[in-house]
Amino acid sequence: MSGRRALCRAEEIAEGEARGFPPPPGGLTGLVALRRGGEIRVYVNACPHLGLPLELLPGRFLDASGRHLVCSAHGARFRVEDGRCISGPCSGEALESVPCEVDSEGLLTVPAEAGR
Repeated sequence: MSGRRALCRAEEIAEGEARGFPPPPGGLTGLVALRRGGEIRVYVNACPHLGLPLELLPGRFLDASGRHLVCSAHGARFRVEDGRCISGPCSGEALESVPCEVDSEGLLTVPAEAGR
């Protein structure tokens, strides 16, 4: 798995859920992974407005409806499908997407430096 980092087993992220992950060693910004429509997407856990982590409480990334990622600091809401901000101070900007894949052992992996 050279150049890649395993976050968890893909099956550990249930449909409609989001989960946070710490940055790589020496990094400052973690990641958030979520599953919607059977697909897993990963984003850098930083609001484009001020670079703050999205969640105030661990694991609290989604709005009450579970339809959008939300920044707890300023209430910006982001589409799950592409990370685009649809309301809030960074409207029109987007979360940084991280390429992810599920390997042959069922591990969700990202580039080793993702979240640095």
